[in-house]
Amino acid sequence: MASATDSRYGQKESSDQNFDYMFKILIIGNSSVGKTSFLFRYADDSFTPAFVSTVGIDFKVKTIYRNDKRIKLQIWDTAGQERYRTITTAYYRGAMGFILMYDITNEESFNAVQDWSTQIKTYSWDNAQVLLVGNKCDMEDERVVSAEKGRQLAEHLGEHGGVPSVSSAPIQWHVGHGVPVTARG
Repeated sequence: MASATDSRYGQKESSDQNFDYMFKILIIGNSSVGKTSFLFRYADDSFTPAFVSTVGIDFKVKTIYRNDKRIKLQIWDTAGQERYRTITTAYYRGAMGFILMYDITNEESFNAVQDWSTQIKTYSWDNAQVLLVGNKCDMEDERVVSAEKGRQLAEHLGEHGGVPSVSSAPIQWHVGHGVPVTARG
């Protein structure tokens, strides 16, 4: 699923090995929180309302430029179902950043964040950057997880200065906003 664009338009193919830095970032969270939609919106600027469950793990590559440096991001989309946890935790090793995602309209996905955070601490390196993202902010009328609860959890987990990010793939709200921050690792 790695994406590639034509170099004639200013972007290089994802298989191009000419880059200054490469970062591996994992998007993790419960099933149906919007991880795949977030990834497609960020990497390809595309969105489909159809639900497609990720089987195991998949990824896309995106090249960004910061401070005259070419940065290649490998962004891994993990399955949120319990039956894939053994497979997906193997990919935590070597990850420099994590986007820990919950659905603001689903309390259960929010309550599971602590478990996901424990998995990050167990299976990744100590300095991995973690960004807490409350997704589906376009569904504000259906919100069950308050912004204050998100801030409190971010502070408790010590994520990104205690400020969680919010996003929405359908309306392209803050999708990818924290990805470069996560790649600082």
